[in-house]
Amino acid sequence: MQHPEAPPSYPRRILLSVTGMSPQVITETLYALSVKPNAGAAPFVPTEVRLITTTLGFEQATLNLLSDQPGWFRRLREDYALPAIHFTTDCIEVITGADGKPLADIRTPEHNELAADFITRVVRQLTTERDTALHVSIAGGRKTMGFYLGYALSLFARPQDRLSHVLVSHPYESNPDFYYPTPYQHILQSRLDPPLALDAARAEVSLAEIPFVSLRHGLQGFLEGSTDFRATVSAARRALSPPALRLNVFTHTVTAAGKKIALTPTEFALIAVFAWRARDSRPALAAPIKDQPDPAWSAQFLRDLSAAFGTTRIPENLLARLRAGVDGNFFSQHLSRLHRKLRQALGPAASPYLIANAGGKARRFSLAISAEGILWDRKGIQAPPSSATPDTNFAP
Repeated sequence: MQHPEAPPSYPRRILLSVTGMSPQVITETLYALSVKPNAGAAPFVPTEVRLITTTLGFEQATLNLLSDQPGWFRRLREDYALPAIHFTTDCIEVITGADGKPLADIRTPEHNELAADFITRVVRQLTTERDTALHVSIAGGRKTMGFYLGYALSLFARPQDRLSHVLVSHPYESNPDFYYPTPYQHILQSRLDPPLALDAARAEVSLAEIPFVSLRHGLQGFLEGSTDFRATVSAARRALSPPALRLNVFTHTVTAAGKKIALTPTEFALIAVFAWRARDSRPALAAPIKDQPDPAWSAQFLRDLSAAFGTTRIPENLLARLRAGVDGNFFSQHLSRLHRKLRQALGPAASPYLIANAGGKARRFSLAISAEGILWDRKGIQAPPSSATPDTNFAP
């Protein structure tokens, strides 16, 4: 039975890595995972291997790992009697440019951005299936590629996913002819001066598992629709940042979680009043009485609205309605419409900006945003006083 604390228990197990001119990181990592895991760790034998690389990296991986000779991937499996592991040229993802053509290398800022987008899409796709455990290695490729891969994993990882870097003892780690510690004597030449004969069987390869904070649970829903690295990071920042609400009393718009939302005068009046009360640390406001005008609540709301708007003129139709007295139905209908617009614009990020009911029969409402997170666009208008008309004559 699969369990997040035991990645080897998952039926589909994927080793994902970025590689460049050194495809050895695949066999080294596979050896450390499957043949000689760290003390106390169960072997993690992938059912498949996936690479993200460039055209040059594709060629190196194909010639060195997948060809008949030297065929280092096949030789590793045979040397240590590993089960079948799906790894073909179809498992190698080549980063493409804006024109759709494969990139030969990652050298410019534009290339880096394309690589980030590509890596983000691959990680997002590989973390969608519940029966999959993903082990990500950042040992290969250019440093920025490893960074993007690790960052993408922190955004999308499930509890069963892992991140690591493979460590190879000196002087084997810099030797292009070393692929893994063989179970028999295998002589290769060092790149030292003077060169020395080395036995691959004596090399030490281990895995440094990298702890990371998975943000997937806290960001679930926020990252939907993000199509590239920048959009994904931007969505994550909005989700993780303290709520900030900006209100423009001239245009009846609010900016929440970085998005501007147009409201009707009544919808804007609702959120403006509760934003002003939150900014002034006032208590929750009870809803008006149902099915009949509530002049006391209407008068209190009008006082709060006047304070929130400063000297800006309140729309005449809204002013007349409040003076006549509104009931609970009026309040509920416009509150529902306001919340609908916020949810349509922000999705799951709307939650902090909703005027919430504290529960209970009293139906008391408030906006849970700190005073520092509420900003007003009101050039030439007197700011709301920090202490306005006291709360009197409103429904308890």
